[in-house]
Amino acid sequence: MHQAGIGNDMIQNHDRAVRGDLIYWLDRSHNDRYENDFLDLMDGFVSYLNATCYTGITTYEFHYARYDEGSFYRRHLDRFHNNTDREYSMIIYLNADWRQDDGGELCIHQDGKQQNISPSGGKSVFFRSNELEHEVLLTHKPRMSITGWLKTGHEQI
Repeated sequence: MHQAGIGNDMIQNHDRAVRGDLIYWLDRSHNDRYENDFLDLMDGFVSYLNATCYTGITTYEFHYARYDEGSFYRRHLDRFHNNTDREYSMIIYLNADWRQDDGGELCIHQDGKQQNISPSGGKSVFFRSNELEHEVLLTHKPRMSITGWLKTGHEQI
């Protein structure tokens, strides 16, 4: 795993005052059975979304995200200013026995209100990448997820 950055390939910054997680990108070239099973599941999900909701998703990207104790990610949108390919954000939590005092909630900001979502294992969150500002609140113990984006770029799944 390596330190996550802010921005994309064209503009990237590693600022721990904004973002403190570590990431590892999922890729079929790793030939990892579990990664490939997950990506197969995402292929089916994308096919379903495209067939029933006409989303036009052509590709995706996912990574493992680990927030160690004391980590957070300040308020942000998931869509880049210089690239609008990210349409939907998706987070799948991998934390067993998460308790409220463990922190690390996903805080959604919408219409002047906040909603906190605990990162309990098995829970998934799905939202428009350009519409919901969000942040990861300070975590008091290690927190894991698979986080990614369904995209409408020129690449194909």
